[in-house]
Amino acid sequence: MNATELLANTLSPDATTRQNATEKLENASRENYPEYMVMLSSVLANEESQLHVRNAAGLALKNALTARETARQTEYFNRWLNLNPDAKAKIKQESLMTLGSSSSKAGTFAAQVVAAIAAVELPQGQWNDLIEVLLGFVNNQPSVNLKIATLQAIGFICESIKPDILALRSNEILTAVIHGARKEETSPDVQLAAIHALFNSLEFIRDNFDREGERNYIMQVVCEATQNQSVNVQIGSFECLVRIMDLYYDKMALYMEQALFGLTVVGMKHPDERVALQAVEFWSTVCEEEVELALELQEALEYGEVPERESKNFAKIALPEIVPVLLMLLTKQEEDADEDEWNVSMAAGTCLTLLAGAVADAIVPAVIPFIEAHIKSEDWHHREAAVMTFGSILEGPDPIVLTPLAEQALPLLINMMADTNVHVKDTTAWTLGRICDILITVVKPDVHLHPLISALVGGLQDSPRIVVNCCWALMNLSDQLGIFYGGEEDADAAPPSTGPLSPYYEGIVQALLHVTESSSNESNYRTAAYEAITSFLTHAPNDALGVVETTTVTILQRTEHLLSVQNQILGVDDRNNWNELQSNFCSVIICVVRKLGNGIQPLADRIMTAILQLIQSAGKTSTVLEDAFLVVGSLASGLETQFSPYISAFLPYLYPALKAHEDTQLCTVAVGIIGDISRALGDQSAQYAGPFMTVLLENLQSDVLNRNVKIVILSCFGDIALAIGPGFEPYLETTMNVLRQAGAVQPNPLDYDLMDYVSQLREGILEAYTGIVTGFKNTDKVNLLLPHAPSIMDLIQRCFSDDEKTDSLAKLCYGLLGDLADSFPGGQLKQLLLQPWIASELKARHRMNGDVKKTMRWARDMVKQATQ
Repeated sequence: MNATELLANTLSPDATTRQNATEKLENASRENYPEYMVMLSSVLANEESQLHVRNAAGLALKNALTARETARQTEYFNRWLNLNPDAKAKIKQESLMTLGSSSSKAGTFAAQVVAAIAAVELPQGQWNDLIEVLLGFVNNQPSVNLKIATLQAIGFICESIKPDILALRSNEILTAVIHGARKEETSPDVQLAAIHALFNSLEFIRDNFDREGERNYIMQVVCEATQNQSVNVQIGSFECLVRIMDLYYDKMALYMEQALFGLTVVGMKHPDERVALQAVEFWSTVCEEEVELALELQEALEYGEVPERESKNFAKIALPEIVPVLLMLLTKQEEDADEDEWNVSMAAGTCLTLLAGAVADAIVPAVIPFIEAHIKSEDWHHREAAVMTFGSILEGPDPIVLTPLAEQALPLLINMMADTNVHVKDTTAWTLGRICDILITVVKPDVHLHPLISALVGGLQDSPRIVVNCCWALMNLSDQLGIFYGGEEDADAAPPSTGPLSPYYEGIVQALLHVTESSSNESNYRTAAYEAITSFLTHAPNDALGVVETTTVTILQRTEHLLSVQNQILGVDDRNNWNELQSNFCSVIICVVRKLGNGIQPLADRIMTAILQLIQSAGKTSTVLEDAFLVVGSLASGLETQFSPYISAFLPYLYPALKAHEDTQLCTVAVGIIGDISRALGDQSAQYAGPFMTVLLENLQSDVLNRNVKIVILSCFGDIALAIGPGFEPYLETTMNVLRQAGAVQPNPLDYDLMDYVSQLREGILEAYTGIVTGFKNTDKVNLLLPHAPSIMDLIQRCFSDDEKTDSLAKLCYGLLGDLADSFPGGQLKQLLLQPWIASELKARHRMNGDVKKTMRWARDMVKQATQ
């Protein structure tokens, strides 16, 4: 079979033919990579070949150069870089030639190949004349197809390569792209390709945007493109404006005043929904930026500082123009709209929510007349829009402003749950959920609770979307009333003896359990019902504990039933349904165990039996395994030392999970369970510490294990040491060496991911040190810590000197410093603790939250005592 036929078969409608052809191509790429790549390139460049075959060749070339997985991507990069220079030169030359193909689609395939090669070579300092060649194609060639494909290639390159690599060529790239996007360009296809390339280049032309003259010209070209005859060019140019606002908000005041206010307001009214969506997205971006700036201002004021950036209040200024348009767009709902399909009325609702956050109280008088005029309208579009408007403005304005309006609206909204239109009921349920979540004080138990609960429970028998919102509203009602009446912001507080929901507990939970009996989970309504059940069980007052216990038994019965029928599962859908249900059951059991603590003892045998069966049944389905393991962890925390009878049965399942290095999430959960077991059993866990430490230290050596799991392992050392105290002595030297090496990792200020990782790594190390120091404190082995104190202090000093340190890191540093000082009150660390930097760090600072300040003061007292 020749290459052309093989490539054609990779696009065959017949699955077997397609698979065979794909396998043969993959074998060819492994057995003779140079010949394979040259063959594909020749087919792509051959104007005589059929278009679909050239497409397959281009796709195969691109796929031989790019991969999603990092390891495979590195392999592909190296394979290309080691290809002989003649073959590379031929492939690059043919790809560039094909940009000018008489078939514009073949040009697009070639553009993807050029970009894929560039993504390998440019970061290595190779193919340095590529950008110059592409610019020549755009600026000097009369061929429209060549211009389009070249601009597409530039766009793909900008999209796939880090901005800093292209920043040095930003002037040339920008010149070519803007040249193609100008209104003087006669081909709308060239303009479209240029606008898309501009979109992808916006991030690395920051220097150009800093220069006023260049910025003015870029903005002029983009604004003019919004008025292009081609709707696609208009869409692309509005997408550019959204991105520009996101990246360069601080420089937009002049353009907003001169053009963007008007252009975007008109754009939102565009008859083509795709244009209107982008214009609405523009204002959503403005609002998101201004909400963020308001938070920065608030934080700066708290610390008596001046914010680095200030809001231009674009949203507030434009409020009179944009609100009427958004309200009009809210009435453009489609009767049979798919909930997953993003349309202009949904976009307007989202924008209105963001607008309320950005302008706060000013939104209220702007929308109330619309709500009052339309909430009782005959036309369901206007009724639904009025309710949506009210629900959208509940977060942002001062609750004092909103409360009287919500009190007035609540009875009406409760009645609207009986509306004849499904869309109105759906939005009403969502709005009631928002009121329960944000303005719970509006819900007066003696006045509103009975009709509200009746309406929401009635909605549980409606269409799936309405059921989801009713479940969400009931969950919010339970959460917020639990906090408001139960004082449950304190996690350790005992549950109240009764609560406003007590008379309704059994009825609501039974109604939710009825919803969960469904074999379907359309719109995730069954999952939403389980989440609501979890909330009610979590917040149950003492007089509803009977409901908690009976519900737990019901869920256990369902778990056991599912385990008994798992051999009857047929097909992927049944298996997914089974997995999803078991995960839901686990979530409910975890919440009950956390609620009852040691009170779960009578059901503990039954829970562990079911969970061990579930772990056996789950195979390698990591999400179910994770959930099952989390049940075990919560049970250990709840039962404490009474968990010990279950450990020997559980450990054979724990160790394989700890060794599943390729499954980051499962391995993380498994490491967490070692911490749970150690904390639960205290010094009784010493018998398991040896095997635990062995497997954890092995995991640290793994090249496959995700580095974030290794942070959790370091923290777990602290849990083990804290539990067994001086029993940790056999592992102390090894652990301290590991922690010292990990603490030496330095952040690179140019690599944000690495900076974030080092911050988390340091938190993990500090948690480990804290557990170890606390474990040895007040024991006869405490002096074993003395040789390690200097390296611990060294890490604390480095953490303090980091200007970007988080509050949690600062608190850990102060806590560990205090623990070390408290461990040696006799002055053994006096010289270390009298270092000038320590005295400096123990002085109060303005920018320090209350929790950190409290820990700092305690540490100061401990250091004072240890240095007298």
